[in-house]
Amino acid sequence: MNASAAQPTPPLGELIARLSGLHPQRIDLDLKRMHRLLERLDHPERKLPPVIHVAGTNGKGSTVAYLRAILEAASLRVHVYTSPYLVRINECYRLGHVGGGVLVGDDELRATLEQCERANAGEPITIFEIETAAAFCLFAQHPADVVLLEVGLGGRLDATNVIDQPLASVIAPLSMDHTEFLGPTLTAIAGEKAGIIRREAPVICAEQAPEAIAVIEACARRLHAPLHRAGQEWHVGVERGRLVYQDDRGLMDLAAPKLFGRHQFDNAGLAIATLRALDAFRIEPSAFEAGIINAEWPARMQRLSSGPLVDMGPPGCEIWLDGGHNAEGGRVAAAALGDLEERVSRPLVIIVGMMANKDAHAFLANFAGLTRHVMAVQIPDREGAMPPDRLADAARQLGMRVETPAGVEAGLRALARLAYEVPPRILITGSLYLAGDVLSANGTPLG
Repeated sequence: MNASAAQPTPPLGELIARLSGLHPQRIDLDLKRMHRLLERLDHPERKLPPVIHVAGTNGKGSTVAYLRAILEAASLRVHVYTSPYLVRINECYRLGHVGGGVLVGDDELRATLEQCERANAGEPITIFEIETAAAFCLFAQHPADVVLLEVGLGGRLDATNVIDQPLASVIAPLSMDHTEFLGPTLTAIAGEKAGIIRREAPVICAEQAPEAIAVIEACARRLHAPLHRAGQEWHVGVERGRLVYQDDRGLMDLAAPKLFGRHQFDNAGLAIATLRALDAFRIEPSAFEAGIINAEWPARMQRLSSGPLVDMGPPGCEIWLDGGHNAEGGRVAAAALGDLEERVSRPLVIIVGMMANKDAHAFLANFAGLTRHVMAVQIPDREGAMPPDRLADAARQLGMRVETPAGVEAGLRALARLAYEVPPRILITGSLYLAGDVLSANGTPLG
């Protein structure tokens, strides 16, 4: 064995750190770097299977999860690119196979990222841009029936927005987030998200605020893109605990989604509407139902039923994990907690950690009527995390009782020392980064 072969393979983390060092001096949403790199890679984005492109502020990841589950239930091969990852970067890349996709392996992902690194030749580029280029290279090399492509940030200038003619453009619910990049109003944000719309490609849109839908409608008209709007061309609702979907093709009465919360009926409806708007697929009702039942999307009102962190909490407690991090994400999580409270009443404790660029007051205000007990924690090892004292100040302004434990584990141990007549319901929330740390510490499998 020669010396080079005997060397251990470096971990992906070292490669990601090296690629992150290529970051431009300032973040500017711009597709020039992406087009330059893709040209050097011989345009893998032009060699992809048909693409469904999904944008939105909240719910786009869950919508992609439903799309994948339904398409796989119909025996189709589905490539999926989503972000951010929770524990391992491999989560971003799912390669389609008949019977279900698999996360890309370390060796293939490393080789593809290094291919993109060589092509970039040391020029400034963001880590998301190089990760997206790697997705296009991977998906171009493996046959599949469809690619599900989730926007990272915004839409118009997002690194994914280099697809000339997608099968469909999907817009999940829009709300205020990333205003420093997308603009200070919902109208401006809608304009950025609508940037994924392409001429004559169908647009499937979730229910939106009036000012947002007006922007989307105007863009679709300008590009002669058929528009399928929730509440207009299609409808989704809950009847007797089941999902009822209706459009001009008829009505489907389906089982409730496994993913928890009323908002998941809407996300599932958006996925159903997307696939029924496309002539490329003929999907039986049984595949729609199987997909709705089997879709999984970690850290979105996910119940942690076992694991080291669960064992640290009060005996008999419920621990829920949700990566919501903006006002609308807090609203849907609070609504889901309200549904749980109606079923089984328990005292509620919120363990929250957020990034410094988020609006903690607007997020926590959703829970003010549900709990007065908040634990503010630091997101571990994350540059730009909000200091717990700042989080605590936001909670106190809402009349909440606040503690600042050293972390999630310390918070759970502190709760275990309290005397509860009824074991509490604990929600860990505020950031997908925090959610990833929790899943890793709890040993919860992903993929």
